[in-house]
Amino acid sequence: MSEFKDNMENLLEQTRELLLEDKSLSASDIRMYNPLVLAYVGDSVYDTFIRTILVSNGSIQVNKLHKRSIKFVSAKAQAEITQQINNILTEDEQDIVRRGRNTKSNSVPKNADMNDYRYATGFEALIGYLYLIGNTKRLMELFEVISKMDR
Repeated sequence: MSEFKDNMENLLEQTRELLLEDKSLSASDIRMYNPLVLAYVGDSVYDTFIRTILVSNGSIQVNKLHKRSIKFVSAKAQAEITQQINNILTEDEQDIVRRGRNTKSNSVPKNADMNDYRYATGFEALIGYLYLIGNTKRLMELFEVISKMDR
């Protein structure tokens, strides 16, 4: 897992550097982003992490990969994960989750409970925030905890 963790951390950092290469955004600038924007980025980062973990265990049918990924990426799963990791989040991280959770959205996926969807949005906002500020070390700490959860 250590080699995977190092590779994933490097990939996240390189991608972030490419995206923000000519930007002079500070952590406080990024913190002020609309939580739905943070969640938009966080959704992609988290989904990529989960897919990478799943395929690193060997080649299997895409249908099986999809079924396994749902255990981590569905609104219900993300809501449960958010509640399980809340006690290890910093105050700042909890605030990002709260802002994401309390943000009004114009749509809710048809297969999601509104409460689960709000917690999932908070979780994704946190992932997006940590990614955009370049805190890949903390992202990997959280991803490691999540990957060890019984799902």
